[in-house]
Amino acid sequence: MFRHDENSAPTHAQFAMRVTIIGGIALVAFAAIFFRLWFLQVLSGEAYLKEANANRVREIKIQAPRGEILDRAGRVLVDNKTVLSLQVQPSQLPQRNEKRNRELRKVAEVAGMSYAKVKDEMTTQMAAAAGMTPHDYKQALRRGEIEEPPVPVTLKQDVDKDVVYYLRERQEEFPGVSASQMYVRDYPNGTLGAHLFGYVSEIGPDQLREPAFEDLEQGDRIGATGLESQYDQILRGRNGAIRVQVDASGEPRGRELSRVEPEAGDNLKLTLDEKVQAAGESALASTGLPGAFVAMKVDDGSILGMGSAPTFDPSVFTPPVSTKVVKSLSTAEEDPLLDRAVQSGYPTGSTFKAISGSAALESGLITPEHTFADAGSFERYDRKWINAGEAVNGVVNMVSALKVSSDVFFYDIGDLANRVYDENGTEIIQDWAKQLGFGSLTGVDLPGEGAGLVPTPEWRDKLYEQAADPDSCGGKQRLFEPGCYETDRPWSAGDNMNLAVGQGDLAATPLQLATAYATIANGGEVVRPHFGMEAEDPTGAQTQAFEPAPRREVDLSAETQSTITEGLREAAMEPGGTSYETFGSYPVEIAGKTGTAEKTDQEDQSWYAAFAPADDPKYVVVVTVERGGFGASTAAPAACQIFNAVFGVKDQCVAGDSQTR
Repeated sequence: MFRHDENSAPTHAQFAMRVTIIGGIALVAFAAIFFRLWFLQVLSGEAYLKEANANRVREIKIQAPRGEILDRAGRVLVDNKTVLSLQVQPSQLPQRNEKRNRELRKVAEVAGMSYAKVKDEMTTQMAAAAGMTPHDYKQALRRGEIEEPPVPVTLKQDVDKDVVYYLRERQEEFPGVSASQMYVRDYPNGTLGAHLFGYVSEIGPDQLREPAFEDLEQGDRIGATGLESQYDQILRGRNGAIRVQVDASGEPRGRELSRVEPEAGDNLKLTLDEKVQAAGESALASTGLPGAFVAMKVDDGSILGMGSAPTFDPSVFTPPVSTKVVKSLSTAEEDPLLDRAVQSGYPTGSTFKAISGSAALESGLITPEHTFADAGSFERYDRKWINAGEAVNGVVNMVSALKVSSDVFFYDIGDLANRVYDENGTEIIQDWAKQLGFGSLTGVDLPGEGAGLVPTPEWRDKLYEQAADPDSCGGKQRLFEPGCYETDRPWSAGDNMNLAVGQGDLAATPLQLATAYATIANGGEVVRPHFGMEAEDPTGAQTQAFEPAPRREVDLSAETQSTITEGLREAAMEPGGTSYETFGSYPVEIAGKTGTAEKTDQEDQSWYAAFAPADDPKYVVVVTVERGGFGASTAAPAACQIFNAVFGVKDQCVAGDSQTR
């Protein structure tokens, strides 16, 4: 018999309840959908319409040309040229790797590049934009830690017009690829002034956060080194932009909506004289050795020429930059990227005798009439101190000692200075050298200047104490950080005697030596070397004048100045002088000093420092040549070539045979 189970099926009331609940849920869901549609179409419709319109509009940057760099006569040293640049916007390329790689292979073929080169340029430039190495960038991208930077990648400059036409006719085949006109730096004189002008490069992520670059964006280029960096805000213009309608692939298709014209940067006029600069670089190049030169006005520090050898071609930093070439420059044995005129500190050899001599006179250590019997050598502190070649010069005073470059005369000055130090702690030579600018920055308007070193008892004794603690400086010697190496002895009297002849631990840049000689030449005013003369707008109208910095005065008596000047004049112009063979018949009287800095592990370093005319100094010239041997044989004739350009003289500039330090 069949029995009804009350739990086997829902009752009518239960069924009705379930239908009501399900219906309510459906009604709420439909209401939510309806409300969402109403919100999108009515309340947010205008905002989404604006966003949609924005997606159909693209802002295209119009690059502003940088200002030109001119010499003092208005001759163009650095300008711009327009090139057709092939660029890829990675964000607009196909997202699927297969399609992207297929397109890039086609681009490489059309542009006459290898596919590997295209990939390398993209990786290198995007990694730089992300502030990473190419290896780290690829790893981070692969792990999904970063996205591709929204910057254009320059694949090739000076693209043939046929390539441009081909790409434009087939834009649908090459989304994200474009060819546009851009400005790049042009160097009409090749490598001339490369260390001075420097180069421009793409702005880095960290720099974009600096107030000075607040109006720039990733992909913009700024001065990276040299005067390009120092005067970047003057040379850099203001980019313009146009807003255009684009299609779904981001390519311009519609009309131009608005335009803001770019503003060109101002031109920078320098104190530099192109002819003097060329003469100096030619003189250095003729030696075939590393070195540097400076030519400067003694009254206000205006630099007429300054250069370093070996040099480099600044156009290699024009995009796309070859990382291989840049690496070869930065790792080259002779370091062509190093500006030896302001970044290298050297012992200056006997050119320093003008400084130690004036220190002795100004301090009262000796008088101009003081004489010393130069027998070729003398003994002090259980050591024999000798002239170069053991030359015997007889009785000499300050003037004749400078003329023949008597080492023992200046060793004696060092010894006399030692006695004063022992008596009252006064460092006569060091204090005077520092007053003339050694051991501190000259303040030249170039980035990266080195301060050099004036060795003192305190400095060396501190090093000696550090010798027991090799971790104090990591055991490393660094340029212009002489405190970061160890020494096996404290200060000795011999250190001061070596300093008096420009040997030992003294480290000075050629520009520092030029500044010191200018101070002697002008009667005691320390000038600040500088390149900037004025800024001009593109029409040539002056927008800013760069006045020389106030000169700092030192106590240099007329007697000391005339004594040192006469000694230097006789060294250059009188028979028996160390550079007489080079300047003895020169039509302008030169006051100059040879120098030979001894090296323990290589050929000696050649120096020459001079100012002219001797009776009314206007210009100072300093030349140094690494491994150049004696100053008379290498540096002096190079300085002669520079003076030729300064004074408009045609002289043969023969090498001398003086073998003095």
